[in-house]
Amino acid sequence: MAEEKYDKPVIEENVFEALEKDFQEVISELTGDQSLEKFRVEYEKLHAVLKKSYENEKRLMAKCRELNAEIVVNSAKVATALKLSQDDQTTITSLKREIEKAWKMVDAAYDKEQKAKETIMSLKEEIMNLTKLVEQGSGLSLGQEHNLRELLKFKEEVTKERDQLLAEVVKLRDSVANMSDQQQEAEKTKLEAESTIAQLHQEIQMRQNEASRETRKKEKMERELKQLQNELELKIADIKTMQQGLNKSKEELLKCEQQLKEQKTREDEVSQMRQEIGKLTKMREVMQRKLRVVEENKTQAECERDTLKNQIAGLEKELEAAKKQAEVDKKAIDELVRERDILNKNLLKAASVTQKQMNLVKLHEQSKKNLEEEIQNYKDEAQKQRKIIFQLEKERDRYINEASDLTQKVLHHMEDIKLREMQIFDYKKKIAESETKLKQQQNLYEAVRSDRNLYSKNLIEAQDEINEMRKKLKIMTHQVDQLKEEISVKEAALVKVHLDHQRIEKEKEALKGELLKMRQQAIETKHFIEKQEEEERKLLKIISEADAERLRQKKELDQVISERDILGSQLVRRNDELALLYEKIKIQQSILNKGEMQYRQRIEDIRLLKLEIKKLRREKAILGKSVANVEELRQEVYHMQKELLKERTRCRALEEELENPMNVHRWRKLEASDPSTYELIQKIHALQKRLINKTEEVVEKELLLQVHLTSNVSNMPFDIACDSIPDY
Repeated sequence: MAEEKYDKPVIEENVFEALEKDFQEVISELTGDQSLEKFRVEYEKLHAVLKKSYENEKRLMAKCRELNAEIVVNSAKVATALKLSQDDQTTITSLKREIEKAWKMVDAAYDKEQKAKETIMSLKEEIMNLTKLVEQGSGLSLGQEHNLRELLKFKEEVTKERDQLLAEVVKLRDSVANMSDQQQEAEKTKLEAESTIAQLHQEIQMRQNEASRETRKKEKMERELKQLQNELELKIADIKTMQQGLNKSKEELLKCEQQLKEQKTREDEVSQMRQEIGKLTKMREVMQRKLRVVEENKTQAECERDTLKNQIAGLEKELEAAKKQAEVDKKAIDELVRERDILNKNLLKAASVTQKQMNLVKLHEQSKKNLEEEIQNYKDEAQKQRKIIFQLEKERDRYINEASDLTQKVLHHMEDIKLREMQIFDYKKKIAESETKLKQQQNLYEAVRSDRNLYSKNLIEAQDEINEMRKKLKIMTHQVDQLKEEISVKEAALVKVHLDHQRIEKEKEALKGELLKMRQQAIETKHFIEKQEEEERKLLKIISEADAERLRQKKELDQVISERDILGSQLVRRNDELALLYEKIKIQQSILNKGEMQYRQRIEDIRLLKLEIKKLRREKAILGKSVANVEELRQEVYHMQKELLKERTRCRALEEELENPMNVHRWRKLEASDPSTYELIQKIHALQKRLINKTEEVVEKELLLQVHLTSNVSNMPFDIACDSIPDY
């Protein structure tokens, strides 16, 4: 199959070279003959198509070879990938078996561990029981001591076994983890191999589809090539038949020209020539009328072209003015943006200053001793900030007024642009009308061309009629021969025929003169037709120039429209920027309003906080008085705790003595203890609880107060915070 595939283009190449030689021979034969010019052009077109199809076929064959090579390479890759995937599958199954064995070993070790734990727990319980017995003081017998030693030995053995089992479990778990990692890696490699196999299958499918498409294209091109070859052979056969017919017609024409000397044919030719001259004169008049119409349309189109040029120049000037105005607007908008940035910077500076002041306020809360001196400085700075805010508000109002003026200007420019767009729309309408007129002129040109084709058709029909007349001439000559035979037979009518012949000769001479005149007229009409064709060529040239001018004007108009669109988009962008500026101004205004509301709220909060601070200060003074004796109470608490420890040790000793009575006279009553110490301990506990509760309350209130004040001061404006700080 591969040899056939590679041999086929060689055979086709030989065939194509033979066809190329035949084509060159046919073209060399057809170049001299003007009557077969159209056929030669068609034949060259067919040969060009054939050559193109042959080149396409060669290119497709090369591509098919490349695709086949790629398919072979990809199939080898797929085979290797499948082999690798099979190897991975075997390794995965073996790893799974090993993992199952390891899990079984782990389960067995786990069961052993559970049993060991149970035995250890039972031994621990026995040991606990034994230790309790030992603690109770009862002496152990020899058997019990022996059992205890055995149990301890068994315990040690069990612990050793448990440690070994734990080590084995750890090893098995490590091996299981390694196995699972290996399994995961193997599965990953398997998945990667499967994905590569799938990709390779997809690539192979794509390559096969491409190869099938290319083969279909090749088959189609082969069919077209065969069809073209058949058509070429048919055309060559037609050329040969036409050449034979042409040679025959030439011979017949020569015969007919010899027979045209006779009388009846001359008369018929004269009448036919008169008819043709009448037709040609009518054609000339029609062509002259059409030429006048075309010239009038041409002058009108030139006038319209000049008007359109003037209108386009005006539009360009208006566009330049609009561009300049847009640049002015752009500069104004840039200035506004610059001023807005300055405002934003000032606001950021003010915000940074307020942040600094907030930090100072926090520092002031920490160091309350120097509060009054720093408050005066804050007041001065707040006054400065008020002045700055007042100036900023003035500048904001001024910028708002300037922005409103700019919006008015922008709206005015938008109206101007709408008017310009209306003018451009009118100009487009005029251009469309001029294009319709141009189409009308083209239609007139098509009509002239169709008339010319009609006249050429009439000329061909006239030539056919001439051929028919020549055939009739042959028949007439045959009849004349018969008449001559009759004349030779009929000598009696010879004189009469001779007279008739002389008369006919005279008429023939007259007809010759008329024929010469007709030929002269035919030559003149031929010259006139040539002139008309020259004028037609000139008109075609003028029309092509007008088309080129129209295309150039259309390009200029498209350029003007694109510039108009660019200016419109720039204007829309500027409007969007202005809208954003307005939105930002509104946001800043709303922020100022919110700040004013928050300012009032913070003043009210400050007033309430002042009252709360006064209240807390009073409470603090009261607590300070009560906390003055804390050190003495702490000393007392320390002494009491020492005594408490002594009493606890004494109590524990009494409990032990009660469990193991050493006193013989334990039935006697105990003496009474000093009740004052117990009361003092209770009192100390109560005082400690009260002190702890009060200190916790004070700390909580201080924290709450600090959080509340910091949140309020951080939310209020800077100048209000400075005014409200001295009251603390």
